[in-house]
Amino acid sequence: MVDFLQVHPINPEVRLIKQAVGVLMDGGVIVYPTDSTYALGCHIGDKSALERIRRIRQLDSKHNFTLVCCDLSSLASYALVHNRAYRILKAYTPGPYTFILKATAEVPRRLMHPKRKTIGLRVPENAIAQAILALHGEPIMSTSLILPGEGEQLFDAYEMRLKIGKLVDLIIDGGACGLEPTTMVDLVDGVPQILRAGKGDTKPFL
Repeated sequence: MVDFLQVHPINPEVRLIKQAVGVLMDGGVIVYPTDSTYALGCHIGDKSALERIRRIRQLDSKHNFTLVCCDLSSLASYALVHNRAYRILKAYTPGPYTFILKATAEVPRRLMHPKRKTIGLRVPENAIAQAILALHGEPIMSTSLILPGEGEQLFDAYEMRLKIGKLVDLIIDGGACGLEPTTMVDLVDGVPQILRAGKGDTKPFL
């Protein structure tokens, strides 16, 4: 049976965060809140957990996964960042943005875009996500929690338990999340290009 944790959205309980990190380290798939929507996540190096997420979402090999990072210095370990891109990242992280950048050798090839060798990276402004990332010490490989054939993300933890409780190892109920995904910005060349308008304000990049 799936573990189900109700975690305080502002002051996450340390023992519950330790439990979530333990699931990640054991190769599990978790559902956790971010500053945009709930997300599916697993350890960055766990191939079998990644394949489980692909099956849940019915994703093909071309899907862009996102590395959710604790802070900007962590993000910079996994991406090649131009000076201009760095200034943008510094100004808009943490926040509801996913930035597409060239991946470094630290990123497993299976997570990169197969042709462009890029990866999506973000730093969420969510206390639960930040607590997990800080204790885990590594990014979480993530994708939005939207199921095949459905037009919007799942946002109610009890509905998640009914629909995917048998497919994941842990569901974290961190209260209400939004339905808008992150705003996705391509920074590969240092010049921002909006790939998807979402929760983050797009005006600074126009």
